Amino acid sequence: MNKKLSILAISAAICMSAAADDKVVDPDSTGFKFTDIKLVPTTSVKDQNKSGTCWCFAGTSYFEDEIMRNGGDSLDLSEMFTVRYCYLDKARKYLRMQGHGNLAAGGSILDVPYVWERYGAVPEDAYTGLNYGEPKHDHSELDGVISGYMKAVVSNKKVSTAWEEGLNGILDAYLGKVPEQFTVNGKSYTPKSYAESLGLKMNDYIPVTSFTHQPFYTAFGLELADNWLWGQYNNVPLDELKAIVDNAIDNGYSVVWAADVSEKGFKWRKGYAVMPELKSEKDMEGTELSRWVQLSDKDREDEQYDIKGPVAEQKITQESRQQMFDRMETTDDHGMVIVGRATDQEGNRYYKVKNSWDTNQVYNGYFYVSEPYFLAKTMSILVNRNAIPKGIAKKMNI
Repeated sequence: MNKKLSILAISAAICMSAAADDKVVDPDSTGFKFTDIKLVPTTSVKDQNKSGTCWCFAGTSYFEDEIMRNGGDSLDLSEMFTVRYCYLDKARKYLRMQGHGNLAAGGSILDVPYVWERYGAVPEDAYTGLNYGEPKHDHSELDGVISGYMKAVVSNKKVSTAWEEGLNGILDAYLGKVPEQFTVNGKSYTPKSYAESLGLKMNDYIPVTSFTHQPFYTAFGLELADNWLWGQYNNVPLDELKAIVDNAIDNGYSVVWAADVSEKGFKWRKGYAVMPELKSEKDMEGTELSRWVQLSDKDREDEQYDIKGPVAEQKITQESRQQMFDRMETTDDHGMVIVGRATDQEGNRYYKVKNSWDTNQVYNGYFYVSEPYFLAKTMSILVNRNAIPKGIAKKMNI
């Protein structure tokens, strides 16, 4: 992945599913053998397909998990209901900012609770968002139409009173009209009353990050283009960020995970993500050094990421993590859900992650992320406040 590309373009491209037609990898061929240590019950893996809506698939899956954890049914909630309202409210802000805001398909881990609280929720079968002749989500045309339309609206010296009705017409055409009422198990609901019936309180969900350019134990607006809500994230030291995730999993809570997935060690098709310890000339001598200096930069890189199984990984510190962020080596690419902890055959620790790129992969839509990868490449998490260790919660003042 070329980090010189536009961050928005990277985010949109990576967030979209790339799983469509590739042959499933044999797990024995990867060199890794994972053992699940602790798993949190979760709903089925979904497929965002050709849409930049990973944030919504992750957040919706997470709330489905939370409903089950509270004793509710295993539900399939509509992602596109949330996406539709985010398109609309994002366009409103884009207009107020005279075209300088973010109008891309991407979003943040705060968008699902935002819509849930303001507009409600609906089941998948009440609003699939597939109103344009495709069996799976494909927002290539829709995103282009919205972008062109809103650029035309903003370009007027005086904006007409019809623009919002026009945008709603576009959204109706592609995603379908939002149902005012629908029936579940013989009972009639509105989106708001249905969300209320599910028993979740949005102020129970806390966004957390870890960066040194802002004080710890304060909340700040994380500087990401997809944070169009200008949401506030609670800042904690890196070891405490990890402690929150570990405590959550150990106590039956899943975690929304926003991360950079553009690294060469992110080999999701093979079911893992690692941060290998990279060699340099000073690490070599003799024949090995002679061979190494004759390789091109590309060949050196390809060789170091030709992973055959568990490898020595980089030692990630708060400082090295911050450097990666400041140099734009860590970007906001993808939203997923952490649903468990695992080890490989050498005892190295991993998180088990639920993706939204369908199930035709080595672990049926899941993959394993090493602790160093998590420490280096996490942008933020969303977690139930009750899953945060009490000592850390006290310092966070929540």
